[in-house]
Amino acid sequence: MANLTAIAKDLAPTGTLRASINIGNPILAQGTLDVPTGPTVDISHEVARRLGLPLQLIAFNAARKSFEAMNEGRADICYLAIEPVRAAEVSFTAPYVLIEGVFAVPVDSPIKTVEDADKPGVRIGVNEGSAYHLYLSRTLKHATCVFGDGDGQDVFRANKLEAAAGVRGPVLAYVAKNPDLRVIPERFMVIQQAVGIKKGKSPETVQWLSDLVGELRASGFVAQALERAGQDPALAAPPDATS
Repeated sequence: MANLTAIAKDLAPTGTLRASINIGNPILAQGTLDVPTGPTVDISHEVARRLGLPLQLIAFNAARKSFEAMNEGRADICYLAIEPVRAAEVSFTAPYVLIEGVFAVPVDSPIKTVEDADKPGVRIGVNEGSAYHLYLSRTLKHATCVFGDGDGQDVFRANKLEAAAGVRGPVLAYVAKNPDLRVIPERFMVIQQAVGIKKGKSPETVQWLSDLVGELRASGFVAQALERAGQDPALAAPPDATS
């Protein structure tokens, strides 16, 4: 049986579980910077409850800021996509949510497929430090990523780019409000959202958190949290999902 006292001390050395929440991804978190809500907040409360710890939520509007908070020791857990560039500094659980990355383009764009988007001269707006930015930065052969202060759609508009990258749900919602745009139907990636803790924590802590995430997937906790937040419960990773 896991030694929860030792795990709590290892995971949250201040005596309070500090959870870094990214409300920039509306599938995983909603609300405000002061009062975040949503699936990642629900998971944070459950982790704290199991360990008998008080919880502090620290919210940000971008994944890179959430990552920086944990990496700099200002947070104990975070919620990020599994990415090789992050795995050097973060121990990830298996995914709890699977999200598709898609492109939006002007309705009259010659870009019809994901392959079409990776052509010379194509500029793709991205949210800096997001999972799809990191993925596209290492996989695009000809197209280039452009980022700024806003998300992929804001950068796309401001710079009159050829495409915008994002996660399917928010991109579909954005396109629905902008009839001059359309979505490329096929995904360019599957984004595996997982719970992360800083490298160097004990193997027992990593295993306990991984087992807990597996339990929350299998029990329907994650799907129910998504549904309460007005998101598609089918986005919950299957019980046998692995990183």
